[in-house]
Amino acid sequence: MTTINHLIDGIESVGTSGISKPVFNPATGEQTAELAMANVAEIDAAIASSQAAFEQWRHTSLARRIKLMHAYRNLVEANADEIARRLTAEHGKVTSDAQGEVARGIENIEYACGIAEMLKGDYNESASTGVDVYSVRQPLGVVAGITPFNFPAMVPLWMIPNALATGNTFILKPSERDPSAPMLIAELAQQAGFPPGVLNVINGDKVAVDRLMEHPDVKAVSFVGSSPIAKYVYETSSSHGKRVQALGGAKNHMIVLPDADIDLAADSAVSAAYGSAGERCMAISVVVAVGEVADPLVEAIKTRMQNLVIGDGTDPASEMGPLITAEARDRVARYIGEGAAAGATVVVDGRAASFDNDGFFLGVTLLDHVTTEMSVYTDEIFGPVLCVVRVDSYQDGVDLISNSPWGNGAAIFTRDGGAARRFQTDADAGMVGINVPIPVPVGYHSFGGWKDSLYGDTTMYGPEGVRFYTKAKVITSRWPDPATSAVDLGFPQND
Repeated sequence: MTTINHLIDGIESVGTSGISKPVFNPATGEQTAELAMANVAEIDAAIASSQAAFEQWRHTSLARRIKLMHAYRNLVEANADEIARRLTAEHGKVTSDAQGEVARGIENIEYACGIAEMLKGDYNESASTGVDVYSVRQPLGVVAGITPFNFPAMVPLWMIPNALATGNTFILKPSERDPSAPMLIAELAQQAGFPPGVLNVINGDKVAVDRLMEHPDVKAVSFVGSSPIAKYVYETSSSHGKRVQALGGAKNHMIVLPDADIDLAADSAVSAAYGSAGERCMAISVVVAVGEVADPLVEAIKTRMQNLVIGDGTDPASEMGPLITAEARDRVARYIGEGAAAGATVVVDGRAASFDNDGFFLGVTLLDHVTTEMSVYTDEIFGPVLCVVRVDSYQDGVDLISNSPWGNGAAIFTRDGGAARRFQTDADAGMVGINVPIPVPVGYHSFGGWKDSLYGDTTMYGPEGVRFYTKAKVITSRWPDPATSAVDLGFPQND
């Protein structure tokens, strides 16, 4: 049985805690590895390594950092298939989803390759007589990232490139459920030439998370996960004086107006709700059908669901894989039962699907006539369940989004440019799609929601990521005028 250890100071660090957790292939239910769990001493060793490396790394020239980032980008691209293979093997997502995840991660490395442009300061010459004022942005120090199971390659790459490019050192604490892909990403950074200790990886659970949040040498914490844990990370880390960005959960709504292209809306709903088995914080969980569009839209979605191929992610024919664990599968199945018991119409019941092996599979589910009191509406299910809420008007749909405790993403499908333009203002969410179901920003913008979907100072990656990983300094400088101070300064007198 393979044991996955830590990466400290550029080399594999064998776990010494004596505690490990199993890693499974969700498509088969078989254990594939043991993951060493770090104790406090090992976490402190990683922090000490990162702190020592920071003293040199922060003074490394921009030219050198950019050269290494380009090399890193090329290595990640060259190893994209292997990273995707590891994602499928431990998360279960189909190969195309895994490849897409890696591609979106590479976008962020490419953005960091242009860090010199983002770190340009401002300069005012002669703000007062003989006085210049200018600003710079400097690194924070040791920063940490705590990343989720659903995007074990992409989310670390939301953090690592900008953190390193701006001169920080980084400690990654990936999910215990699928650690192989993030470990490879870190190993590739070593191959690219980043000095030992600039990027360390610690595998662990709450012990590791709590130590990173409380240790005085860790200056910032980035987190992606559920809203309750995001709130805990934000409150705990900030109480220890750290800068924090903590992205939480979501319940994303997609409003479909009566004039919408039904085929486009149905295709989008199916891909956005069931891609990656619905284990995405940007998944569409609720379709808000306005007026007369409801019946044909539900029928179109149902038709497409019946053709969806569910199976092992390594099979090229598969369009959706398993859930991450048996517990996740059973939890989602319970929600389907609760929805049916509460009065929702079960159009397609994923519990009825059968599979040939012991993998953590569940079929796709469509629930119609869902109301806002039902648990399938109020809770983040994080699985392949799509709810349809029927409303009478555009404003009713906007009100649903506004009344949700989450504000990650929202989308509208319409042919009406006026309605679309109004929605981009009205939607109470941080990321908005217009005839786009999952409006994840490209790498040179930033990712993050509103309300309970975000705790902390800034959103992730892009310009906001650079701001998060740096602190501003303003310098006011006066130099004596040689013409008037030549004697005092020892300069020769002019003839």
